[in-house]
Amino acid sequence: MQEESRTEVSSLGEFALIDHLTKNNETRNASTVLSVGDDAAVIDHFGKQTVVTTDLLIEGIHFDLMYTPLRHLGYKSVVVNLSDVYAMNAIPQQITMSIAFSNRFSVEALSELYEGVYAACGNYNVDLVGGDTTSSQRGLIISVTALGEVAPGNFVTRSGAKKGDLICVSGDLGSAFLGLTLLEREKKIWLETQGAQPDFEEQKYIVQRILKPEARKDIVNFFAEENIKPTAMLDVSDGLSSDLLHICKQSTGGCILYEEKIPFNEDARQFAYKLELDPTACALSGGEDYELLFTVDQADYDTVSKNKDISVIGYITEPEKGKKIITRGGSEHDLVAQGWNPINVKG
Repeated sequence: MQEESRTEVSSLGEFALIDHLTKNNETRNASTVLSVGDDAAVIDHFGKQTVVTTDLLIEGIHFDLMYTPLRHLGYKSVVVNLSDVYAMNAIPQQITMSIAFSNRFSVEALSELYEGVYAACGNYNVDLVGGDTTSSQRGLIISVTALGEVAPGNFVTRSGAKKGDLICVSGDLGSAFLGLTLLEREKKIWLETQGAQPDFEEQKYIVQRILKPEARKDIVNFFAEENIKPTAMLDVSDGLSSDLLHICKQSTGGCILYEEKIPFNEDARQFAYKLELDPTACALSGGEDYELLFTVDQADYDTVSKNKDISVIGYITEPEKGKKIITRGGSEHDLVAQGWNPINVKG
């Protein structure tokens, strides 16, 4: 088999590398006046309000390249930022992408990373308008900043939920955690047996949920089409319990959450049982699902209920009633935030 060619980054230099990585960059939005290639980008949002968010992804903390393809990593690094923009009820328009990398990364490897970046930009109609590249003593560091636009006063925060509001979530929860658990298991086996072929047990869905998540632009589009404005919203990145408690804290409210209403993918549920894991615990404490968790007025119940990808899972209460989860058996327990730990804190 012919070996793939490898081009050292040092053979190009910083500016030639940037030119190489951005040579196929496209501009999709009218608000992008000036894109990559100058000292700064120029963006005009034509009277709309701008939301800005940023994320830092560090090798060995947030991702493991033993089982994360660089193309998937590039895609995910964009999506996790776009998800934050959608969580503000805004539409993403532009991103900047900065990377720091050690000399173990070739030009070809970085190009593969950027293929994923451009795939995400194409899928979400977003422009890459700038960034930076530099060296790292060890590993890969990615920083993405996303900018979005929203009509004045139409953005949604975490602090607007009120007593009686319905708690809703898109999609299903816990699958990303199960995908990570499976990948970590196979990595451990591979290391212990010096190269045993991984067995993913045909669990394509949960593996994709952790390696290549999607942001819920369809839900935000649904809000616009149905003229619904959530009272509070965020994306589920730290687990349902932690993120719901964020809404309760910032909205000064309590909550009742029903275990039986939490949405699961059935294949993921059965795989959790196989691993002797509680699917509810995976949803409450897993994280990285990037679904939208939001509250709406009770008057919007009929509208949100007609969307098959939205589940009503509880309601907001007075703060003195606390934050509770009602189990399938009818027992009431305090909702506890376990939090989402980066992958390498396991040892």
